[in-house]
Amino acid sequence: MTVPPEGLPLAAEFPDASREQWQRLVENVLRKSGAQDVGGVRAEEVLSTRLQDGLRVRPLYTAQDTAADAGLPGFPPFVRGSRAQGAAVSGWDVRQRHADPDPRRANEAVLADLENGVSSLWLTVGEAGLPIAALPAVLDGVYLDLAAVVLDAGPEFRPAAEQLFAVLAERGVSAEAASGNLGADPLGLLARTGDDTATTELLADAADLAERCADGFPNVRALTVDALAFHDAGASPAQELGCALAAGVAYLRELTAAGLGVDAAAGQLEFRYAASEDQFLSIAKFRAARRLWARVAEVSGVAPQAAAQRQHAVTSSVMMTARDPWVNMLRTTVACLAAGVGGADAVTVLPFDEAVGLPDAFARRVARNTQSILLEESHLAKVVDPAGGSWYVEQLTDELARAAWAWFQEIERAGGLRAALVGGLVGERIAATWAERSQRLAKRREPVTGVSEFPHLGEQPLVREAAPAPLGGGLPRVRRAEAYEALRARSDAHLAATGARPRLFLAAIGSAAAHTARSTFAANLFQAGGIETVTTAGTDPAALAEAFAASGAPIACLCSSDQGYAEHGAAVAGALKAAGATVLLAGKPGTVESGVDDHVFAGCDAVA
Repeated sequence: MTVPPEGLPLAAEFPDASREQWQRLVENVLRKSGAQDVGGVRAEEVLSTRLQDGLRVRPLYTAQDTAADAGLPGFPPFVRGSRAQGAAVSGWDVRQRHADPDPRRANEAVLADLENGVSSLWLTVGEAGLPIAALPAVLDGVYLDLAAVVLDAGPEFRPAAEQLFAVLAERGVSAEAASGNLGADPLGLLARTGDDTATTELLADAADLAERCADGFPNVRALTVDALAFHDAGASPAQELGCALAAGVAYLRELTAAGLGVDAAAGQLEFRYAASEDQFLSIAKFRAARRLWARVAEVSGVAPQAAAQRQHAVTSSVMMTARDPWVNMLRTTVACLAAGVGGADAVTVLPFDEAVGLPDAFARRVARNTQSILLEESHLAKVVDPAGGSWYVEQLTDELARAAWAWFQEIERAGGLRAALVGGLVGERIAATWAERSQRLAKRREPVTGVSEFPHLGEQPLVREAAPAPLGGGLPRVRRAEAYEALRARSDAHLAATGARPRLFLAAIGSAAAHTARSTFAANLFQAGGIETVTTAGTDPAALAEAFAASGAPIACLCSSDQGYAEHGAAVAGALKAAGATVLLAGKPGTVESGVDDHVFAGCDAVA
């Protein structure tokens, strides 16, 4: 082999492959798997993945997939980050949430977090968390000139802010040294509670606090645009971004009408978004959010140095499970990575037992150490905009931003976010989105590991002290696993009442090679609903019927290959039917019909 000239890459000896060549190779593979009509562009369409908001992920991206100019890090439109140096200097802000209503325990947890890697505190206070009067006790021992405090007090944000200001004054913390966010979010509160009676008054209170912070507390923001209210209700990424954008615009209008300059008004806002288990979509979400806000800032006359969006990422509560909660550690790790790569300024990792109740010390430790590993061992923050230049990420960012902007425009045409919430537009659209996603979850097109896929039927449920009930009455709070977990709870109740779980008999027809694929599929499906499976293999109809009768199960499911069904299916189904069984078959309708009452197959409604 000849050695290439100095400076000439080795790849230069090979001709460039064309997209058409790649398509032909893919076409050949697809045809071998039985697919038809997969020539040319159709080959890419077959391998594409449909996302919410009309987005579609293709299997191949090249330099020909152009997106809007992402600019440079630290400069408009801030797609590549709000700071030129990214998080490379000090990493992102590691922010831990606390909502334990017991002040003593909350203080112990706060100090443990701050001593072990956490850099700021997110305190849920008021009705849904810590008593406001307990703030001094909760913050006892905290260096408030070093650790930022972010409040989340629902309708009580003004008294909570006054209490925090009193603590700062009592501790002798200067106004310049104090940092954090007072958490005023009247429109987010309206979304969560559905109560519009006090919104006008709360908007005025938020504007007063913003003026106070702008005049005297340069590192404290007054308002949070909390998009979690929409994400937690099942909103798609574009809906979450569009609602947040509409809230931000509404707050800009309120603050400037109250007398703040547009730069100062923009500086009073921090945006809170969810980071989910979908790594690349989450990365694109944070990049698209900055681009969208930069456009709003531009047309509002905000100076470029004040136009960057301050972002707080929170790992999604929708993705968290109460069953097999240990898997949540993996989900939150992926979500945290996505938030960091996406350029979030602050990140909160929810403890793995979040869906069960108040987290214990071990869960909080794992949550904060997840961030420490990504920052200190994986050096994730050492690269400015790690996703920048990826044709896939840039294209996904662009498409998501356009979908979110279209939804934002629709909200604005409806009179703004407040009117869209009160009039039901936002709730109806999000409900439709969640209903569609629920169907994918029910059909296991979107798997939930440990719940709808690979469940552990014998697991002992995790027990935690109940957390304070979140504010409700408006948009609902949903989780991906809730339908399956409701079935598992019914199974647990049946076990407690009778000493046994609901049971189903699997008639595994033929050799292991013939039945394993479908018997494994069927066992996985039924166990996801809390139904214990008993398996007997063979081809003798009488023996299988006898085993069914001995199992005590009322339902039997045939499991075999198509050839096994053709040879033995009808006879086995008849014998089981004669033994009193309701007979199911693992396979699509049309395989065997004689003696079969119903079918289970990939893509069927498993929850039903």
